[in-house]
Amino acid sequence: MTGPISPANLISLPVLPVSAALPALQAALDSARNAVLVAPPGAGKTTLVPLHLLQAPWRQEGRILVVEPRRVAVRSAAHRMASLLGEPVGQSVGYRTRTDSAVSAATRIEVVTEGLLLRRLLTDPLLEDTACILFDEVHERSLDLDTALAFALDLQRTMRPELRLVAMSATTDGRAFTTLLDGVLVESEGRAYPLEIRHARRDLAAVRDLPDVMARTIRGLLAEEEGDILAFLPGVGEIRRCASALEGVKALVLPLYGELDTREQDLALKPDTRRKVVLATSIAETSLTVPGVRLVVDGGFRREPRLDVGSGLSRLETLRVSRATATQRAGRAGREAPGIAVRLWTEATGRALIAHDLPEILASDLSGHCLDVAAWREVMGTPPEALALLDAPPEGARQAAIALLQALGALDPAGHITKLGSAMARLGAQPRLAAMMCAARTPPEKATAAALAALLEERDPLRPRVVPGQRNPATQADIQTRLALIDGADFHPQADRASLARIRQSAQRYQKRLGLNQRLPLDPSCASALLAAGFPDRVAMAAGEKGRYRLSGGGSARLSAIDPMARETLLVAPALHMRTATEICLAAPLDLNDLPRTLLARTEEQVETALDPATGNVIARRRLRLGTLVLRDRSAPAAPEEIQDLLLGRIRADLAGSLGWTDACHQFRARLALARAHLDETLPAADDDTLVATLDEWLLPYMEGMTKISQVQALDLLSLLRQRLDYAQLRRLDQDLPTSLNLPGAQPAIDYCDPTPTISARAQAFYGLRETPRLANGQVKLQFALLSPAGRPQAITADIAAFWKTGWADMRRDMRGRYPRHDWPEDPAAASPPPPRRRPTEKN
Repeated sequence: MTGPISPANLISLPVLPVSAALPALQAALDSARNAVLVAPPGAGKTTLVPLHLLQAPWRQEGRILVVEPRRVAVRSAAHRMASLLGEPVGQSVGYRTRTDSAVSAATRIEVVTEGLLLRRLLTDPLLEDTACILFDEVHERSLDLDTALAFALDLQRTMRPELRLVAMSATTDGRAFTTLLDGVLVESEGRAYPLEIRHARRDLAAVRDLPDVMARTIRGLLAEEEGDILAFLPGVGEIRRCASALEGVKALVLPLYGELDTREQDLALKPDTRRKVVLATSIAETSLTVPGVRLVVDGGFRREPRLDVGSGLSRLETLRVSRATATQRAGRAGREAPGIAVRLWTEATGRALIAHDLPEILASDLSGHCLDVAAWREVMGTPPEALALLDAPPEGARQAAIALLQALGALDPAGHITKLGSAMARLGAQPRLAAMMCAARTPPEKATAAALAALLEERDPLRPRVVPGQRNPATQADIQTRLALIDGADFHPQADRASLARIRQSAQRYQKRLGLNQRLPLDPSCASALLAAGFPDRVAMAAGEKGRYRLSGGGSARLSAIDPMARETLLVAPALHMRTATEICLAAPLDLNDLPRTLLARTEEQVETALDPATGNVIARRRLRLGTLVLRDRSAPAAPEEIQDLLLGRIRADLAGSLGWTDACHQFRARLALARAHLDETLPAADDDTLVATLDEWLLPYMEGMTKISQVQALDLLSLLRQRLDYAQLRRLDQDLPTSLNLPGAQPAIDYCDPTPTISARAQAFYGLRETPRLANGQVKLQFALLSPAGRPQAITADIAAFWKTGWADMRRDMRGRYPRHDWPEDPAAASPPPPRRRPTEKN
């Protein structure tokens, strides 16, 4: 690596607002290891700070890494710094992104993306050739930046105390990093040029109106003001609709978004003799200057993924920008000359905006972060809780990420990285895609896995273009159609050439990481098996109406009923989109009878028995389960012990309804309860709780061979209950608490289920009885219910002698009038009961 850059080149650098703060920054890094630089948008920190630090004595021969949030900012910053030095990119100043690079042995400033730095830290954790890392635009709080900064701080603390770290921010929110880095705060004041802020007189009625309102505003500015225009819209669809509404304007209308081809991005970033209107997403908010821009129109919205912890899916949401983001966007206008920023919302709405955007670590899928943290622990020995993060990840999202990584085989049950997890981390892809690529074994499978990973990372090449005023064509979900396009099949009229080019480029990069040095034809037949390795929770099984599917990870998804894929019973759906319902965007068919090993390893076959609530029969099914799905369901014989367990379970849950209870059974249980209370408390209890607790003793021996509840109900339950008592206990029970009582005129049954045992009989049966007998050696009282000849109760008494004297006269008077043919003596205690009636002989 060459020595310090010549002082002459540094003297020729432009003087920008940040220049006044550079001596303080250099002094801070000379005396301490870390610093935080807060400078307004357009102050020049991205390009001037790295160049000035080249002269620092502590740098020696080490490189300065400049970390940017986006690929377009990486290339733009590198080109700008190289041009200030009068050199081409790749000499003193170089860059690397996921898709391209320009570096050499002479490179001393290297501009990289946050994700690329993260991968470098995991593969080369000591960074021995690096003297300083500049983290630009830290206020954006991307997850990769938070993770990479935590790793860099840990490296500095444990192995590289001489490493310098600088966090640079365009908002005051960046001051929070001062405590995190234990560094010196350096602030730069002032703006390069004055900036006028204008607000709309009224707010948008709906976000869908934004492209048309934006187009009208741009037309007005083109007519009234000078300079190029940079307009911020939420996404590609709004950019296209706005561009369509701007047809015919006397300016070059150019899009600028992350998925755009590099050459098309460069068109928007390079000076042009013609007047330009650049329609951009949030990609143009920070770290780059769009030459010629004097006017900014801010639509006030951005599109961001938000994780739904319940479903495990991320959904794109259109959100209001924060005040900090609005400041960043406005700052694009005052970089090269006085500027104007037009905000398409009212001042009142502006005051209600949140101060800062939500950090990504609090709202996104954390599976990649958790895998990186586990890989860093494997290399450096640092546990997750020891890493310095500005915000701790939400516990729910973290646990969901860990559960996914364990399901993919990347983490063991204790949360430590596995051999497979280490291989996944080295691939530098989202964990699901990495698991899919690691599942590939043969060269054709690896080539196909690389293509699938690239396809799922990039924009769908068959995603329909939104045409205003026209009905958008439906897109089929078949992923194998995309693989054929990637492999070079005849061009599809709906295909996006730029997306295809990016996918092929990414696929080649992944193929090299998988050890493939030459291009191989793809094998679409293995796509389903590969996808299942990375998306085992997104196996979808048809359920109900056509196009409705249940997911193995829980929940449901839908596919257009006219899509040919909707005829498939089983799919793997790696691309889902959350709208009002979960929609399947990409899918590949699975064969139920030939499941890939990646899925079979996650299935569980069980024989499940159940009791039919309608018939009471035991039903046994052999089921092959994948998550919440039952892939196969067949009848199977049930083991005798399972049958008995089910029947006993039913009886325990519903003792009253599961057994053949008769009145004699209830009377026996009531007699036994009285006997325990008044005669012998050691007698076996027969209450519900006791019977349920002892089913194995008194009922189970008689259930052998039974397969349905009706067979149990046919058992002589009274005999089973009596068998719980020995002969002497039964004899005493029948003697002291008999089932019936001999009266002068009858032998009626005793009802022991009443609170007081009761004998019900016609009044004539009690004639001649002078006192009420007692049971159980006089300890249990009886009561009599005297009935009319028609069997209706007329009186209830526990003292028959007193009743004859006091109550009988009234009853006799009433009964004589209604039943004159019956005997109603004045003194029933002295009367004889009538002879019993002769019952007719029953016919056989």
